[in-house]
Formats: sequence, structure tokens, C-alpha cells
Amino acid sequence: MNFVVDFGNTRIKAALFNGGELEHSYVFNSVKGLIEGLKQIPDFQHCLIASVTGMHTEFIKALPKGKHVILFEASTPIPLKNLYKSALTLGSDRIAASVGAYSFYPNQNVLTIDAGTCIKYNFVNANNEYLGGAISPGLPMRLKAMKEFTHALPAIEMDKNFGDLIGTNTKDSMLSGALMGAVAEVDGIIDRYLLNNANLQVVLTGGDADYLGKQLKNRLFANQNILLYGLNTILNYNLEK
Repeated sequence: MNFVVDFGNTRIKAALFNGGELEHSYVFNSVKGLIEGLKQIPDFQHCLIASVTGMHTEFIKALPKGKHVILFEASTPIPLKNLYKSALTLGSDRIAASVGAYSFYPNQNVLTIDAGTCIKYNFVNANNEYLGGAISPGLPMRLKAMKEFTHALPAIEMDKNFGDLIGTNTKDSMLSGALMGAVAEVDGIIDRYLLNNANLQVVLTGGDADYLGKQLKNRLFANQNILLYGLNTILNYNLEK
């Protein structure tokens, strides 16, 4: 059994895999919660950890002895050719999501969109080469920025039931600008990729994937666990080497 863990900016996501099959996924709000949760997770032999926060060290110390642990780094072998010009600065979440999409759509042009704290666009071509993509503010970040960088606009929370184009008060106008603006951005970027890449497969993942998926006009494949599939694919790839 494999156990993979992603220490993200907002939450800690983990999954238990049997070969290539996802047995169970987990979400934790803290390292303490993850360590406590280990008591309820079935036994596993191999573990791969990805982190963009540095909070993983405490978890590694808490793992039972005898576990085979890999910390995903820039030097960790992956089943894609990485052509990113600054590979050492490439976030583990970006490459893992791309490997996850590749595991579903090998030898295809694939645009993976991870809608989390930031919206991350990652492109893998039909030669299984990771080229890069783009990073833009996520939905809550857009709302927070309007409060932080103005004197009059209020702090408002994300509303995943909101879908109005025309805001008739300040709160709704901010929601429309942030949320509908993000929808237009994502659709527009997909359209640009479609112009340049035949037979493009679009994969949507991340905490706000459900909201965006309902609003977007472009067809895509949505999977909340695509990053975890990527980590498991990377783990199995290294075990086979």
C-alpha cells in the first residue's frame, strides 16, 4: 500500500493507494490532525510527501519506523520530461498535478488547471513534456486583495452559490468581479490553448474546481484528487526504478 501526502498552502491532503487504485482520500487542517489521523489509516509500506510549506518535517518524525519515505523534490525522478527553465523553483504541486493528468491522458496535449489558493495552469504536450503554464490569484485571494488594497471596500467571504453577472450592491459587485472574472479568465486561457494545440484535454482540479466547473463553457475532465494521483504515480515510478 502507498500513502501520499500533499502539504498545501491551505490544507493537507492525503490518500491511500493500492497500486494505482485510490482506496481512500483524506483532508486535514493541521499537522497535528494528520498525525492523529495516522492511527485510523490502514498500514502502508511506502510514503511520498510533497510540501510547499515546510510543515512536513514534524510529520516525518511521527511516522512509524520502517516506512519507506520519499520527500518529493526537484531532483526526484518523474515520468515526464521537465522542460521548465527554472525547474528548481517549480512547485511540487504544479508538477504533481501534471503527472496526475498524464496518468489519465498519456501521449496527449493536456492542460491541467488547479484552482486552489492560486489558479495554476500547467501544460504537458503529446510528447509527455512539461512546458510550464501560468499562475494567477485564486478566488478568495481576489476578494481579499480588494479589501487589502482599497480604503472603502469591505472584507467578504467566498460564496460558491453566487453566479450573477450584474452585482446590484457592493458585496455582489465584488463577488461578480472576482468570481465571474476568474471564470472568464479560465475560459479565455483554455480558448488560447485550443487555438495552438490539437486534441487538447483539459483537466480541472483544486478546492474551487466544483464552482468553476459549473460556470465554464469549455468541456473538461474534473477530478479533485488529480494531484494525489500524480504523487502516487511518481511514487510507483520511483519504486520501479
